Amino acid sequence: MELLPRSPAEFGSARYWDRFFRQRGQRPFEWYGAFPELCPVLHKYVRPRDKVLVVGCGNSELSEQMYDLGVCEDIVNIDISDAVIRQMRERSAGSRPKMSYLLMDMLHMDFPDAHFQVVLDKGTLDALLTDEEEATLAKVDQMFAEISRVLQVGGRYLCVSLAQAHVLKKAVEYFSQEGWVVRVHQVASSGDKQQFVLPVFVYVMTKFRKMPGSAAQILEICPEEQDKPMRVESAERLVAAVKDRQHYALLCSQISKTPCREQVSLDLCDKGSGKPRYTLHVVDSPSVKPSRDNHFAIFIIPQGRETEWLFGTEEGRRQLAASAGFGRLLTVALHREQHYEGMAGIQAELSGKVMELAPPGLPVRQQVPFLSVGGDIGVRAVRHCDSSPLSGEFVVEDVKGDGTCYFRRLIFLQNRNVVQSEARLLTSTPLPGQKKRRKDKKKPGPTEQPGDIDKSYLCCEHHKAMVAGLCLLGGPDILPGELAVLVVGLGGGSLPVFVHDYFSQARVAVVEIDPSMLEVATRWFGFSQGDRMQVHLSDGLDYVAKLAAEAPAQYDAVMFDVDSKDLTVGMSCPPPAFVEKPFLQKVKTILKPEGVFVLNLVCRDARLKESVLATLRDVFPLLYARRIQGEINEILFCQPGAAGRR
Repeated sequence: MELLPRSPAEFGSARYWDRFFRQRGQRPFEWYGAFPELCPVLHKYVRPRDKVLVVGCGNSELSEQMYDLGVCEDIVNIDISDAVIRQMRERSAGSRPKMSYLLMDMLHMDFPDAHFQVVLDKGTLDALLTDEEEATLAKVDQMFAEISRVLQVGGRYLCVSLAQAHVLKKAVEYFSQEGWVVRVHQVASSGDKQQFVLPVFVYVMTKFRKMPGSAAQILEICPEEQDKPMRVESAERLVAAVKDRQHYALLCSQISKTPCREQVSLDLCDKGSGKPRYTLHVVDSPSVKPSRDNHFAIFIIPQGRETEWLFGTEEGRRQLAASAGFGRLLTVALHREQHYEGMAGIQAELSGKVMELAPPGLPVRQQVPFLSVGGDIGVRAVRHCDSSPLSGEFVVEDVKGDGTCYFRRLIFLQNRNVVQSEARLLTSTPLPGQKKRRKDKKKPGPTEQPGDIDKSYLCCEHHKAMVAGLCLLGGPDILPGELAVLVVGLGGGSLPVFVHDYFSQARVAVVEIDPSMLEVATRWFGFSQGDRMQVHLSDGLDYVAKLAAEAPAQYDAVMFDVDSKDLTVGMSCPPPAFVEKPFLQKVKTILKPEGVFVLNLVCRDARLKESVLATLRDVFPLLYARRIQGEINEILFCQPGAAGRR
């Protein structure tokens, strides 16, 4: 039996619909949006005494269910198909005296002006607006004009739709320009998701008198999990918000049927602010043999540890999932701008949403475990938030590491998953917001005030490797009496401070382009200047060029630990200009003949990395490299010539 039209234009043809309903017979046809799904929205916007017009009613049971369940009774149904109107009159004859069915074209209605409080459209606009041809758009304008005419001021046009972008945009733009309030509801699905994937939306257009001038548009979206609408500033943003929810529904459908070949990442946003609250990664482990109890688990990453290799990289998460022994592991990262009420609160908040991401074959009513490290959600205390023209927004935060150690970190929010600087704190006391266990009565000593920095400890593995590079100058017994070191890039100051303190005769010069970083290092990371430690606020490129011209061959070691602000380049450290050949030759010029140039290289682009290495070999005859396990960092040790000791 062929029920589909030969062309989209037939959706507006009475002849097509007559043939459709004759062939279908008495069986109700619901395009989408069954009554149980729509009921909450209908109860919200349809009052029992309202006079309701249903346009394009077809043989849907929606009007009958609204009548029988007491939503309202004064319902007028219209359709252009004589066959379906006769069928529906017979179905309701005698049982629904206040409801009527009329043969009428919604583009040319016979009703007087302001006759209804509600106009209900279930799929009719979607069927009419099949393309954006001029003739189609003219029909839609006529439809909207007629709906506007028959609605009272304060009345509601409820349009049940799949919200294709061009359909939603047309409706929103038309009615918002008329001064109506536009709200889009996503309705909770109660149907068969295997059969129908796309979510259903209800546009609620509330009629107001059009005010002269350019009154502000009121556009809102109300997701299915909340009653409170969220205001959006434009039709484009409203369409984008709906599209996000459609993509999410398609994603959930896809991964519920087949395992993920690649890790899937998505953000769940805070209902009030719209900012990301949780970042989820779906990780499937094909090697895990499924059993009843190991299909699916949720892993809550402790606050402050989302940057660690195990949690912050694809390979790390893959290893985590395999070691956890679950076919699908959903990792959940918590955002620093948000507040969380412990593991139980997170579990209550996420339990419904995460089940939408469950794997195929999950047994019905299977309990899904929530996992974490040590059973808690970790501790994060934001100490300082600021921004600078050079570094953008940044935060200083204290976090609890693995075990009893606490760490202070500097994070640039433009690349929030990368720790720019890290230092261990001289305290084992709880941070603000962490409850102290009763049995832990130990108080910090007089020299271990909360917030004091352990300057003897290097947290970053690449810093340890960079310091180890100084051994190329010779053993401790033959190091020069006054070791002259230039560090480009201050950050929190851990690297220059360690060199300064460990090598008692070292004179350390630090070049930092951003004055805000000097303030952060001094206030939050225990950095201070003195006779053997000086900071020069300057562009590293300019400073090195000036030294090469005025004071060559004066440094035993030059260290580059400077990040790039350009995230479009496949190299995040250093900026490309720092590894161009003319500049590297200037670096070589300021080194002593037996000196060493140490470079922290972070490059994901293999071809770019090979180019950088080739340039370094052209300038420095001796080049050694050390990969940092579990990190992208590679530390390069370069020496001017054979005089350098290996």
